[in-house]
Amino acid sequence: MKQANQVATRRSIFALWANLNRPWRRAVVLGGLLAAIFCVGIFAAFITPQDPFKVSVRDRLKAPGYVSDTGRVFLLGTDGVGRDVFSRVILGSQMSLLIAASAVLIAAVLGSVVGLITGFVRGRTETIVMRLADIWLAFPEILLALSITAVLGASVTNLIVALGLSRWVSYVRLVRGNVLALRERDFVVAAQSVGVSPLRIMFRHILPNTVDVIVILAALHLGQMIILESALSFLGLGIQPPTPSWGGMIGDGRG
Repeated sequence: MKQANQVATRRSIFALWANLNRPWRRAVVLGGLLAAIFCVGIFAAFITPQDPFKVSVRDRLKAPGYVSDTGRVFLLGTDGVGRDVFSRVILGSQMSLLIAASAVLIAAVLGSVVGLITGFVRGRTETIVMRLADIWLAFPEILLALSITAVLGASVTNLIVALGLSRWVSYVRLVRGNVLALRERDFVVAAQSVGVSPLRIMFRHILPNTVDVIVILAALHLGQMIILESALSFLGLGIQPPTPSWGGMIGDGRG
């Protein structure tokens, strides 16, 4: 009976998704889900049902749905020291989103500035930077992040820096390619002919025409940054206890 109910539920979900046959309908649904996740992360401190840091030894390692003697309900049970897992998952989403957004911002700003300069100036500067970018891309991102975090030490600030430095090269290559195409356009040639400074041309005329691709790449990297942050926290080089993080909670639950 239980298996039949599960099959019926799956079929209803697939039927509901099939009814969303227009791309804009699916985009609205997925956008709503993403907005809900971001809202949970932003207002996590106000919507947690229990105190994520409250320790209760007598309530440790309880199953989901457990109700304590004081009437506290633990939807996802408790961890090894009696803290509410559901509340810690909600608060962990806030930390993951904050770290991922900060790391993407560092990578996007650093990579975009370097890409603008190398694409516009050309010459030996471009050659040196692009060869450095090729060497940087030869190493796996998780290995780079692990190495940087191990050298700097385990903290939130160092984690953000490590994640940002692991992805900045992607923005360099993307922005440089766009600059090479835009620097030959008529509006850039006209600005150069009237004596506009190179710095003004880069940041006033070229950068605004490159922002759209930077935003798209940043949106793709946001989810990947969350996975990288969780992996580092799982290995003990990310967010340190007692602050909750998704990767750290998975690591704590191995036993």
